[in-house]
Amino acid sequence: MTAFLALTTSLLWGLADFGGGLLTRRTPALTVVVASQAIAAAVLGAVVVATGGWSEAGPRLWFAVGAGLAGPAALFAFYKALALGPMGVVSPLATLSVAVPVGVALVLGERPGLVQVAGIAVAVTGVVLAAGPQLRGAPVQRRTILLTLASALGFGTLFALITEASTNVTGLFLALFVQRATSVVAGGAALYASVRRGTPALPEAGPGRAALPTLAFVGLADVAANGTYALAAQHGPVTVAAVLASLYPVVTALAARGFLSERLRGIQAAGAGLALLGTVLLATG
Repeated sequence: MTAFLALTTSLLWGLADFGGGLLTRRTPALTVVVASQAIAAAVLGAVVVATGGWSEAGPRLWFAVGAGLAGPAALFAFYKALALGPMGVVSPLATLSVAVPVGVALVLGERPGLVQVAGIAVAVTGVVLAAGPQLRGAPVQRRTILLTLASALGFGTLFALITEASTNVTGLFLALFVQRATSVVAGGAALYASVRRGTPALPEAGPGRAALPTLAFVGLADVAANGTYALAAQHGPVTVAAVLASLYPVVTALAARGFLSERLRGIQAAGAGLALLGTVLLATG
């Protein structure tokens, strides 16, 4: 069950990243983040009301608030790094986010078996390679590296916090709503400040109604991925759940290959194969 939920997380995050990447080609990234998260928050609010999730309110929701703050900060640092440096360096470094939840789990006493340790090493190596690391070229600015590492820390912190935000499914709906509402407030404040500095929030032609389904998909897929990850981490070893959930760059690369006919480089294909091998080791270990 843990492996299935974590792999579902990778699928959802990978597709959400692919959809978000398409949207940010025409619309500012911060606008895409705020709009997609607002749609997800509205849907989650309705779900919370329908399921009586407010009854699960308690101190654990502070973990959801923390996750809601970490998410937009990580995305901002990640997109800023992509703007400053080559994706072939930024994307693989960002996958180091898996170190945070795995490290927390090890500190709290989790001890994966030998086969699982091998699976973790193989899978993480595969993810880094699948992201297409740039092995040669111009030197990368130190600021780009620092921003990328900051985004990895933010994403990893989100992973660790969301697993502590609830203890049951009804509470998880409420926690995800609080997380998304916090993200919308924090992201909206950043967007407002950006507009005040003269940066347009929308493209000249406007986002158009055609973008709404994609925005909705990105927001709902992202929140669903957070939910399946939280369930995966609650039902099994976090060390396994976190690594399997981090396979989303493979999904994004395959989606680009399937929908945009982007060719996978040899190193990316090899990385996808290693990620699959690592998945098998983790699932059977």
